[in-house]
Formats: sequence, C-alpha cells, structure tokens
Amino acid sequence: MSLAPRVVLVHRTTEYEELVAHHGTHGQAAFFLSTRGRDIEEVAERHRRTRRALAEVTAAIPLTWRQTRVERADLDRFLFAPEDVVVVVGQDGLVANVAKYLSGQPVLGIDSDPGRNPGVLVRHRPRDAAALLTSTSRSVDELTMVEAVADDTQRILALNEIYLGAAGHQTARYRLGLENDGGVVEAQASSGVLVGTGTGATGWIRSVWQERGGTLPLPRPTDDRLLWFVREAWPSPATGTTLVSGELSASASLQLTVESERLIAFGDGMEGDALELTWGQSVRVGVAERSLRLVG
Repeated sequence: MSLAPRVVLVHRTTEYEELVAHHGTHGQAAFFLSTRGRDIEEVAERHRRTRRALAEVTAAIPLTWRQTRVERADLDRFLFAPEDVVVVVGQDGLVANVAKYLSGQPVLGIDSDPGRNPGVLVRHRPRDAAALLTSTSRSVDELTMVEAVADDTQRILALNEIYLGAAGHQTARYRLGLENDGGVVEAQASSGVLVGTGTGATGWIRSVWQERGGTLPLPRPTDDRLLWFVREAWPSPATGTTLVSGELSASASLQLTVESERLIAFGDGMEGDALELTWGQSVRVGVAERSLRLVG
C-alpha cells in the first residue's frame, strides 16, 4: 500500500516575529520602530496576513494526506521525500531558497501578500490551494537551474544565480575560461563572477545586464541557457578584461581556478550556505541537470 502524499509547507519567520524575538515584547518593538519613523501596525498587519495565508492553505490539505512544516532557516537540515508536494507560502525568494534542496518534487507557490510581491514564483492565492493540490492535471513549468561543481566534489545549485568571488565582495583573483572555447584562459581580478538563469533575469542578473547595455538576449525561465558576467574586472599587467560576459548553452560551462587564499560560491543570496574554495582549486559552472518543477 502506497503512502499518501505529504505536503511540506515552507514558510519563513515574519519581520514582526523577528522584532518581538529581538526586543522581547510587542511594546518594546513598537518603541524601537517609532524611533526610526516606522509604525509597528503596518509590520503586524503583514504578519497577520501571512498567518492567515498559512492557516487557509493548511485547511485546504486533504484530511487523508500527511503534512509538515519547515521554516526557511531549517531547510538545509530537512529531508524531502520523493512523494512530497512542496507548498511555499510567502515571497518569490522563498521558492528560490527551497529549490536547491529538491529533486523533482512539484512546488506550489502561494503569495501571502498580494500586491507586495512580484508573484513571479508565488503565482497563486491561498484560496486556490485546495483545487491545485487535488488536481490530477496540474500544469508544471520546468525552470532551469544553475550549478557549480568544485574539483573536490562540492556542489551547489541555484534557481536564480550563483556568485563566485571573495567573501565580503572584495577583490577576487582567479583564472577564468570557457570549457569549449579552445582553451582560452584569462587571469582576472574582479568583484566576482555572476552566472544566472532566466528566472534570475528578473533580479540581480538583470541589473548587471542593464548596466552592460543589454546586448545579450535574456533567457526565459525554461530556457537551457545561462548568462554570465564578471563584475568590475580590473586591468593590469597581470590581469585582463577580455572575458567579461557571455552565455552558456546546456553543453557549455565556465571554468574558474582560484588564485586567492579563499573564495566562495553561493546561490540565490544564501551566503551562509556557500562552497569554500582555496588556492589552486577549480570549479565548473553550467546548466544543472536538475530543474525546479513549479506549478503554473
């Protein structure tokens, strides 16, 4: 007898909860915000909307199904099962945070604060949860992901982008090349390298793309194509600025060899969950075999 599906509700601590936890009481948090020209009621109302969304989605889960909750800070310690249905209640960024921990499970994004979130990844309202969970014909988009694999088998996945550089975004020194570009390699000193997907083209990657004049066509979220940019490459007798941007097909990869004491690679802004790279190590970045199955 097969197990009933398990719904994993993914959420994050609200700003209101963080404020009260830090300051001890609602009143002390309110006083702290007032000294900075803010009203705690606006923060508390967003908290209440999030809690109502969580309650409505929870009530929509069929009674015969299993369910559990996981907070964003605990994602790296949570074990997802193959039969899970992942329901993210919150912001678009929370979907990106959970993506790298999954292996084909469908993800349903629920917008807890419509009008405040862009809704690129949290596409649905809490009232839609019941129908979407029980539907046998859910449409699913396969969103391309990016991965970085180090020569010591460390690996990191991301839905939006991967950053490679120095901790604190200081000057990083490395050698950069394209795997299928005839062996051309360039020594560089820069603020780091950014490699992103079509989903990331709505965020950090897009801002760099705009600064560079937008000459490369942006990929769509489902395209097996990535864009990469070197940030603030510095020309010197020992470092060049020739390889500073480009695109990667599904069969191509960017190769980086560390020439600093310590570099890191992290995905989707989660710097606390980064690969640690030391002098002489190499890392390959390209289209990941795994994709995110987002319910449309």
